[in-house]
Amino acid sequence: MAQDNYIGRRKTSTARLYIKNGSGSILVNSKPIEDYFNTKARLNIAKLPLTVTELDGKYDIKITVRGGGVTGQAGAVSLALARALDDLNEDVHNKLKEHGLLTRDDRMVERKKYGQPKARKRFQFSKR
Repeated sequence: MAQDNYIGRRKTSTARLYIKNGSGSILVNSKPIEDYFNTKARLNIAKLPLTVTELDGKYDIKITVRGGGVTGQAGAVSLALARALDDLNEDVHNKLKEHGLLTRDDRMVERKKYGQPKARKRFQFSKR
């Protein structure tokens, strides 16, 4: 049941992914993935589903990412890619599952409360 686009989210980032059989080119916001995620750590996070399933170089992937920072965007790309690969190949589901790639990381930034400088930090208490 292949669909046309897959969505992944992390923090406040959203990634929309389009995938088809091809030579292995990956574009993120019209740039090669190596240029968009310029640190090795973020690139590895984004490409982790392809590495785990050993399908690197078999699909042409186009990704549109919006919102958040670069690390959150890498996580969103990873989830969208894992969902796409799971939908296209039934036999890679267990590999993705055991690496925790099909689960959305629902941690968000805690909001700032009134009467405080930050979410959890308090102003200094003075007894006198």
